[in-house]
Amino acid sequence: MHALQAEGRTALAVRVWRTLLGVALLVWTTDVATKIWAVNSLSHRGAVKIIGSFFQLNFVRNSGAAFSFAPGATLFLSIFGIVILLGIAYYAVSLTSKGWALVLGLVMGGILGNLTDRIFREPGLLRGHVIDWLQLPHWPIFNIADSAIVIAAVISMVLSARNISPITKNELI
Repeated sequence: MHALQAEGRTALAVRVWRTLLGVALLVWTTDVATKIWAVNSLSHRGAVKIIGSFFQLNFVRNSGAAFSFAPGATLFLSIFGIVILLGIAYYAVSLTSKGWALVLGLVMGGILGNLTDRIFREPGLLRGHVIDWLQLPHWPIFNIADSAIVIAAVISMVLSARNISPITKNELI
């Protein structure tokens, strides 16, 4: 009986890790690819109206966080992102829910996307400006990475409202 339980836990762990890492990789590569496209296609022109003024493509370089928060704190935001990634890696081994693996995969992919900009873009290492290019009315311009993090927040609220715990109570001790 114990062997079956252990085998079930191992299979769950594999599914959880596959979900988390697969989602993170998908978000990260999509974000990087779309930012490369945005730099090449949008950086030297004005806003491109897709659905009138409701949805536009509008290129900006953001030195801060969402909603233009902390524009002078790029180094802090980079270090904070790295700390969150380490926290995800630490707690991911205890996940017991594919839903929470999805949440952490979205967050990890989003952080990796914006952190890639902060590491490799001007003005320099851990101080680079994030490429934002999606615009809705009355909302800051954003990117795929930002979208993934917001979607993760919504899913985490749903999972919490449904009382789905990311880890078992035994692993909290």
